[in-house]
Amino acid sequence: MTHATLPLTDALRQYLLAHSLREPPILQALRAETTKLSAHAMQISPEQGQFMQLLIQLLGAHKALELGVYTGYSALSVALALPETGRLIACDINTETTAIAQRFWQQAGVAHKVTLRLAPALETLNALLTAGEAGSFDFVFIDADKQNYVSYYEKSLSLLRQGGLMMIDNVLWQGRVADENVQDPDTQAIRDLNQRVVADARVRISLLPLGDGVTLAQKC
Repeated sequence: MTHATLPLTDALRQYLLAHSLREPPILQALRAETTKLSAHAMQISPEQGQFMQLLIQLLGAHKALELGVYTGYSALSVALALPETGRLIACDINTETTAIAQRFWQQAGVAHKVTLRLAPALETLNALLTAGEAGSFDFVFIDADKQNYVSYYEKSLSLLRQGGLMMIDNVLWQGRVADENVQDPDTQAIRDLNQRVVADARVRISLLPLGDGVTLAQKC
């Protein structure tokens, strides 16, 4: 037994992957293509994608929302886990990287489940709320620009149903959130979000040291 989370060495992570990861070939191919890009570190880890799939299935989710698509690994993970009638709204502003995402969604046979909204995420969130979709989403994944994290959280919480789950990425920000010498706007925005969530009685929460840190927030 241990009272703290084990440090994840390279050897231990490889053991974890060997004894847990069941990554389909289509996701492996997308991950391999993304590594060719200069910003490939923006892609979530494969174990995080698999964890998202498990959450989707445990929730029995049919309707999901993603803020920040990049090349579509997380969206593809979610779409594969959704039922045939499931729906994912995926928000991004980059036409080049989302073109890669769309190609892989087509190859995986899940493009009919995904609606890509190429617009600033706050515009899409406001449009969904205006359209009367508050309280209708089962799952939200937030992995977009950090300085809007608090706004994304509040609007996404309005869109979630009671018992719905929000997953927020990069909440440990490679450890910078715990370094008081780091005061850049992105880091401070994540600190503000983390402080808001931990004090928010509207949600049940857990912050996990998975990938770059993820917060799970279930709407009460």
